[in-house]
Amino acid sequence: MFTRTSSAIAAVALLTLAACKDKVETKADVAAIKRGEEARAAAEGRIPCAIGGKGDFTLVCTIERQQTQDGLILTIRHPDGGFHRLRVTTDGRGVIAADGAIAAAVSVIDKDAIEVALEDARYRLPATVRGRK
Repeated sequence: MFTRTSSAIAAVALLTLAACKDKVETKADVAAIKRGEEARAAAEGRIPCAIGGKGDFTLVCTIERQQTQDGLILTIRHPDGGFHRLRVTTDGRGVIAADGAIAAAVSVIDKDAIEVALEDARYRLPATVRGRK
């Protein structure tokens, strides 16, 4: 038996399905959302990092900047209390380990970003990447 209540429920179901269709995100939408999240995180002093050899980057590390007689020092703090200190260079290398015997491996990942690997941690940092000759 088809009643008015059944018709109303069917109409609501169709409207719900139509609303869900509008919420499907494209790759461009997802990328824009990610850029917005990263911009908000950067404003809060957080950067993308992968700690402990894990492959997934999350916005849980914080960065502090301190100008010293040796140049700009970046202290990147992990949520577990660990940290690394990096010194910003002016010779084109980007950053180097500010202390310790382990060298930082720097690679360009975008026109305005680098990835720094140090021990079992990786960080994505904003950077001014000059053109290569």
